[in-house]
Amino acid sequence: MTRGNARELAIHLIYGRNFTGEEPETVVATRLNKDYYKQLSAENDVYEERPSRAQMNYIDTVVTGVANREEELNTQIQQYSIGWDISRISRLARSVMQLAMFEIQYIDDVPTGVAISEAVRIAKKYDGDDTGSFVNGILGAFARALTAPKAEEQAPEAETVEVAE
Repeated sequence: MTRGNARELAIHLIYGRNFTGEEPETVVATRLNKDYYKQLSAENDVYEERPSRAQMNYIDTVVTGVANREEELNTQIQQYSIGWDISRISRLARSVMQLAMFEIQYIDDVPTGVAISEAVRIAKKYDGDDTGSFVNGILGAFARALTAPKAEEQAPEAETVEVAE
């Protein structure tokens, strides 16, 4: 299983929690149970191969992390989705953005560009091209804001002093 497939599987679990309200540990344990997992392979090709131990750790980390930081992530989504109330954003798009924002901020081995491009790919796959563009715009603004120098960190502009001769 690729990291991209593990990410997609994590999106399924994050998205599912929106409906069940289950604890993340329960969702991961139930959905990744060997017997249950086999049944899912008939529904979606992402379930054809079981995650490795490292991928299981990644999935557990991001599903739990998104659940624990859901309010913070939703606030960030709201901040960058100008003109949209978060309740109007599809649950899938929200789940995709939550995962990408979590990866960008808290998973060291995921480059920002990869988190965004994978989020766009998954959003397009499950919710269409328009959603992919919407997700790209929000995550792009979010990423730019994280890398932009803060006003107080910028060097003060040099003052021009005229010297009388």
